[in-house]
Parts: sequence; C-alpha cells; structure tokens
Amino acid sequence: MSGIKATRDTNKRSGRLEGYSLGAAYDEMFSPDGATRPNYQLLRERIRTLSREELADRQQTLERSFLLQGITFTVYGAESATEQIIPTDLFPRIIAAPDWAKIESGLTQRLLALNLFLADIYGAQSILSDGVVPRDLVLGAPSYRRQMQHLFVPHSAYVNVCGSDLIRGEDGDFYVLEDNLRVPSGVSYMLANREASRRTFPGTFRQAGVRGVERYPDLLLATLKSMAGDRRGNPQVVVLTPGVHNSAYYEHAYLARLMGVPLVEGRDLAVHDNRVFMRTTDGVRPVDVIYRRVDDDFVDPLIFRRDSSLGVAGLFNAYRSGHVAICNAPGTGIADDKAVYAYVPAIIRYYLGEDTILPNVETFLCREPTQLDHVLANLDKFVVKAVGASGGYGMLVGPHASAEERAEFALALKADPENYIAQPTIQLSTAPCLVDGRMEPRHVDLRPFILSGEKVVVTPGALTRVALKRGSLVVNSSQGGGSKDTWVLADGDAQLAETTL
Repeated sequence: MSGIKATRDTNKRSGRLEGYSLGAAYDEMFSPDGATRPNYQLLRERIRTLSREELADRQQTLERSFLLQGITFTVYGAESATEQIIPTDLFPRIIAAPDWAKIESGLTQRLLALNLFLADIYGAQSILSDGVVPRDLVLGAPSYRRQMQHLFVPHSAYVNVCGSDLIRGEDGDFYVLEDNLRVPSGVSYMLANREASRRTFPGTFRQAGVRGVERYPDLLLATLKSMAGDRRGNPQVVVLTPGVHNSAYYEHAYLARLMGVPLVEGRDLAVHDNRVFMRTTDGVRPVDVIYRRVDDDFVDPLIFRRDSSLGVAGLFNAYRSGHVAICNAPGTGIADDKAVYAYVPAIIRYYLGEDTILPNVETFLCREPTQLDHVLANLDKFVVKAVGASGGYGMLVGPHASAEERAEFALALKADPENYIAQPTIQLSTAPCLVDGRMEPRHVDLRPFILSGEKVVVTPGALTRVALKRGSLVVNSSQGGGSKDTWVLADGDAQLAETTL
C-alpha cells in the first residue's frame, strides 16, 4: 500500500482518489500495486482531465435523463414513492476481450446443459435414474411442474432468456453465483446504461472499441419467433406483463416497444379451441408466441393458482396443444433452484462430457446433516440463502449480521434444512464509483444475458450491479443497490500498457 500512497502524493491532479482504498477484493480498475489496468487506461486518462464539479454535473445529467425517460424500478415495502430510478453510476465497468471470451463460452456451455437437463427431467429422467442429481431434490421442489412432463418444446429450448449472475473472486477469476431462468430482469437497464455512458464519455467510448449491445431487441425478437416453429411465416409475438404495479413494468414496456410488439395483460388475451387470441380495437388477432413476464403460478388459473387474475384461463392447454409458445417455458425454475445449482458441474459433465468453464461458488447443502452442522458452526462466515428465493430476500450475510440475527436464522435452518444452502462469504470485486464527488470502490457483480432458441447467443455486454453502501455485498436493486454500464472490449491487443495512479 505504500507504493499507492507514493503515487497519489506525486499526482497533483488526482485529489479525487483520496480515500480509494484497495482491500482484499480484486479491483476492476487498479492492480494491487496501484497501476491502472490496461483495459481502464483510456477511461482513467479521461477522468484525470475532469474536475470534481464536471464529474458531478455529468452524474446529475445522467440521473436526470433516466428520470425523464421514466426508467424506474419498484421497491416493495418502501414507505416512499412506489417507483424510483435505479441509482446509476457514472463510470462504466470495463471487461477485457480475453475475459469476455471465457465468459461467453462458459455461459453458452452452461445454458446448453441446463436446457438438456430440463428436457430430461420433464422426459425420460435419465439423470435422476443414474443418481447424478437426487430424485427427491428435483421432483419434490415447488418449482418442478409435473404438467410439463412429456410436453414438446421447440429446439428443447426451455430457457429462452437467461440472466446468470457472475462474480469475480479475489483471484481475478469469474464464478457463477446463480442462474436466473424464470423471468430474469435487468436487460432494459443494460441498454439504458449504454445510451447514458455513450453520452457521458463519447470520445473514450469510440476510442476504446466497445462491443455493441444495441442489437439485443432484434436478437430477442428473432429468438422468440424461432420458438413458433413453422406455424406461421411471421409469428405474432406479445409481451405478457402482470401490469403497471409490477417492479419491472418499465422493462416490459421498454422491450415491447423496441421489438415493435404488443404489450398485453392477461385480460387482453382469450383462449378459444386451444388457440390464443389478442383483443384489439379491430377485433381479435391470433397470438403465436408469448414472452411472459408473469411467474409460473399466475400463468393460468385453471392449472396453477386459481386466484390468479394475471394470467389467461386455458393458456396452458393451448400451450400443451402446440398452438402457442410460452417463453420461458413453465417449470424452468427447477433448474435455477439454489440446491440444484450445486449439481450444475455434474450436469454439464453428464450431458456434454466437458469440464465446467465457469466454476460454481462452493456450496453447502443444508439438507445434508453433516453439511448443516458445518454451516451452523460457522454462520458468521457464510452467506445463507433460501433455495427458492430471489432478489436478495430470505438471505443471511453472516459476517454482517448481528448475533441475534444469526441465532434466528439458525432456528430456521434447523426447522427446514432442505430450504437452505450456504456459501462462503466472497469478497466481490470492486469497481470505481463516483461518491460525493470522489472516486471510491464499491462491490459489483455481473449479469450477462443469454438468448436460446434455434441457437444460443450471448449479448456482448451486461448489467453491472453495484452495492452502493460502503462495504456492502448486496447488489440487488430491491435492496438498495445500483447499476453501471459494462463495456466489453472488442480487441485485447488494442489495450495499452499499464500506467500508475
């Protein structure tokens, strides 16, 4: 650390770096000796030319643009206004080309295997018969939908949109923290962040050779249409939303607009003779593909939750008859169950015969008595999660929890051990953020988006989520986290040599 202090003392123009402390976590911008990593050099040089006031002005402009565009997220239970903008940081996160090449191949491998897993467990169930994954773990999970058994899914693409969460460990390697295969959200913020950062650092963006994400809506539409098979030459796609009060409603409307397809609620659709129709001012129109942003339980009140007013009565029978495609397929949640997650490396080996490219985080299954005892004895060192929860809910971050909170969670673990997994507390990598006019490190994760239909496509960008509170590891927007743009560089050879702070 003394070398970092020396370079700061000699840099008369970098007062904004006071307080930027490099800890045990891997820092995306600075190496341990205080050098700027090659992929960040252009941005670092640009930041040096801007005063604190200029940076603050750009941050305010960015936030104002998000507010004017209505880019919002609902935080349930908040006493303030229902909707608020997601805090967005000025500085992009920059990923070097070689790092992204590994991420891309690893995510492609993972989704191919998980789709094969879903096709198997809703079909012959060979992986269960062979004992690779425990039968009771799969068939006893609430997210397993028996109604999906032996149902044909085009291309065996059960998961058409996936948003896997990655973290970079202290060793600099990327790990998969979890897979989001049900109704993953956040891609609209990836696109909005890109537009904002291009306006904020236009020259740097052009010089850096950043790969584009603008084609995502077209690729998504092509993926959805590929799921219609040969029913119609130009399939009618709709986006099914729970409605304006849903936390991600902005995203539903945004994606529908960019794809040029209708945004509908359950009341806008009707089923006749196992065919789905959309009500319009010109009469009814047939629907071929539904990109659903409604959870399984609410898709069809005749099959799942009878009290649901968000779905469409008879929709599942139309789906089973092959007259409409639902993307993502119902029942995909079993493959992102946090207990099943522990078996993904074995799932990859079973179906693909390959070693895992992107490793899992070490995971302890509390359903196993010896592993439960280990977790209970070390609650102050673990992050404990409910297997079916998401959004940062139902989670204990042991090192940051009080003794009383750990004691309460221990009781929950003992009462229902099958509902929990535990993972060692990992120091998520840090990235520079603008905080009160100064550059400070904040912990981040990475959510790339993968499309799967006739083919698998990994978007060359991602949503970087930020834990805005100093020292916090919770990045979820529902828990007060923020986001920033992610620049994936096109050419690793174009990166410049390291420079010091």
